[in-house]
Formats: sequence, C-alpha cells, structure tokens
Amino acid sequence: MKLKTGKKVYFKKAKIPSKKNLSGKYVVLEPININKHYKNLYANFSKDKENRIWSFLPYGPFKSYGSFKKWLKSFCLNKDPFFYSIYAKRYKQFCGMASYLRITPEHGSIEVGHINYSPILQNTAEGTEAMYLMMKNAFEVLGNRRYEWKCNNLNKDSKRSALRLGFKFEGIFRQMFVFKGRNRDTAWYSIIDKEWKKLKKGYRRFLKPSNFDKNYKQLKKLKLI
Repeated sequence: MKLKTGKKVYFKKAKIPSKKNLSGKYVVLEPININKHYKNLYANFSKDKENRIWSFLPYGPFKSYGSFKKWLKSFCLNKDPFFYSIYAKRYKQFCGMASYLRITPEHGSIEVGHINYSPILQNTAEGTEAMYLMMKNAFEVLGNRRYEWKCNNLNKDSKRSALRLGFKFEGIFRQMFVFKGRNRDTAWYSIIDKEWKKLKKGYRRFLKPSNFDKNYKQLKKLKLI
C-alpha cells in the first residue's frame, strides 16, 4: 500500500500585516499609534470597574494612564503580535484592541488574539465588524490558508464568541501556559480558507445597516451555518 503523506499544496507564501487601516461601516482598525490612542483606550477600558476584561489576559489591569502607555510601548509596537486600535464611528472614540499573532507566512497561518473590548464595544455591531475585517484581511489580502483563535479553556465568553464567529473547535492543549501565577489550558479554534466564502456571506448579511435599529440593536442574529 502506498504511503499517504498529504495532499499536494501549491502555495507560495502569505503576506505579513501592513500599516494600512482596516475600514468598515461601523469601525476603523488602526495600527497602534500610542500618542493618538492611549488616552481613549485607557478611559474606555476603565469603564469596566471590576476589571473583568483583564481576567484572562497575561497583563493588566493598569492603574494609571502612564502605566498603560508604558505597556503599549513595550508590548504593542512589534511585528508579531501586530496590534490594532478599534475606532467606533458612532462613539467617535477608540474603545478596543485586537492583534494578529503567531504569524507564519510560509505556512499561511495567522492567529487573532489579545482581543480586549471595553464595555461600550462589547456585544455590538462594531465588535462583530472588527472581527470580520480582520478575518477578511487575513484571507483576502494577506492570503492565509488558516486563521486561528485560542483562549483559556475557562474563558466561556471567548469560547462562545469563537463559535459564534464561525471558528471550529479543535481541542485542548493542557498546561500550555502559566499566566499571573495560574495554569492555563488552551482551547484551539480555526477557520480555513475554503470555509471563508460561505462565512463572508453570513457576515455581510448581518452587518447590513437594515439589520440594526436606530440604537444599533440587531434585528437578526449572526447566522453563519
């Protein structure tokens, strides 16, 4: 019997993220500009009085504008992870962050992570569109074959979000990290290029202005399957 070694792939290389903005109907994702973004971001993150948004991140919360700005400078200006600040048009403010990471152009694989939405961005059309824009860019502009999402296996909100956004669960990596003195088992999710075309149609239906009332409340839920 002939040994199977995998399907032949005619793939050259994906591109790396560029400094271009990702613009949609409701949000604009700008590569991090510390002096432009830090005050808005810190003020909006601080609206979470219980600091729940930092619970499953390996950094934060930050006690002052200065400490937050210092962290941005030390962590968020690299090529990997590659950070965006999320500008919500209706609020005219920067109110969230997200990044690409584990960027491997030779294999066409890229991850979305370090997602941190302030309370005003959570459960909104803007929050969904931000993820759509990053996904669209990853497949259509950068030319990736695989788009990943990983989170702490105890982070139920993140796991629900991954499934809602069209990612497929792949498994648990046990004892993958130690963050803030605690164990992290990591749940893995992914979307691959052949799935993107169908998912894109669902996103476009959901994000139509006609699907939201005057208060931006959705009329129909995101349906990708």
